[in-house]
Amino acid sequence: MPEFLPYGRQSVSEEDIEAVVSVLRGDWLTTGPAVAKFEADLAEHTGGTPAVAVTSGTAALHVAYAAAGIGAGDEVVASPMTFVATAATAALHGAKVLFADVEPDTGNLSADAAAAAVTSRTKVIAAVDYAGHPAELDALAKIAHDADALLLEDAAHSVGGSWQGRPVGSLADLTTFSFFPTKNLTTAEGGAVVTGSSGLLERAQAFRNHGLVRDKSRQRYPDEGAWHQEVHEFGLNYRLPDVLCALGSSQLKRLTEFKLRRAEIHARYNAALADVSGVLTPPRREGADPVWHLYPLRVLDGRRRALFDHLRGLGIGVQVNYIPAYWHPVFEDLGYRRGLCPHAEAYYEQELSLPLFPSLSDSDVDRVIDGVRGFFGA
Repeated sequence: MPEFLPYGRQSVSEEDIEAVVSVLRGDWLTTGPAVAKFEADLAEHTGGTPAVAVTSGTAALHVAYAAAGIGAGDEVVASPMTFVATAATAALHGAKVLFADVEPDTGNLSADAAAAAVTSRTKVIAAVDYAGHPAELDALAKIAHDADALLLEDAAHSVGGSWQGRPVGSLADLTTFSFFPTKNLTTAEGGAVVTGSSGLLERAQAFRNHGLVRDKSRQRYPDEGAWHQEVHEFGLNYRLPDVLCALGSSQLKRLTEFKLRRAEIHARYNAALADVSGVLTPPRREGADPVWHLYPLRVLDGRRRALFDHLRGLGIGVQVNYIPAYWHPVFEDLGYRRGLCPHAEAYYEQELSLPLFPSLSDSDVDRVIDGVRGFFGA
């Protein structure tokens, strides 16, 4: 049996290792100069939009909803074609999540479905850049702003991409990133909130650090000394340490390289599988410049499970992304039922993620292609 081929894998260089070791030899392990540098380096890829580094993509979502002021009685319109955290973190703030259906081909939040879900209580529309393909961000922003709501872009898959010539991170009111090992760059665990609003930025920075207020002009009580600090609103410790931020800054130097290789692999799959009658290859909207985090093959005629088992049997680590968020029992227990978003459910029942990561060789890609074509006798 050939070596097992995972569907995703980090790419760590000697330069990355040296960057981390340098921090370990210094005076700062947690919140120090590497954090500020990473945030500044990340902003170079978001059109200059400021960033707040946090401990994970899930933390980024939790912080973003906190910055938006989400609380009990508020509603968040969200895509169900995502990892559960996009919705769960809103629910943890007390919001009611209204799932809106997706576009049948991209798996991204449908602007029409989002508009239909908006009510007077809607405070955030949460779109997801599924597989790295940006959502219809201009249309969704208009829908949100017409309702006096904010657009949150869950860009866990799409850092380094762009939509209609504008970089991801510069389009939505709040954008969140994930730097998990399989993502487009990694800090081991980590994430970030990006926003062009000074008010949202300040709230995000406070929430990731226990809600501490050290600015004397904002403190309610007289300064008792250099130790004085106050908490005006509850927050959590979501600080990303220097040692991981150093890894992130080093990885960002290769983001363009990572993006190019992902695009090459994606194109190789497209070309080799376009004539296979039992599958659909991923579409690309005009004006989208994706960073392909996933290669979401659509398997027709109810054969997804059989192809999954066939490829796993060949040592090829395919995956399924994602179970519709409201199918999880935690949402079922809140009254959500299957059938809510037919396009999302149909997409899930066909979706199969083929291996895709920068160090995947052409021979590895051909091995996957041969496995798929062999299953269909193509």
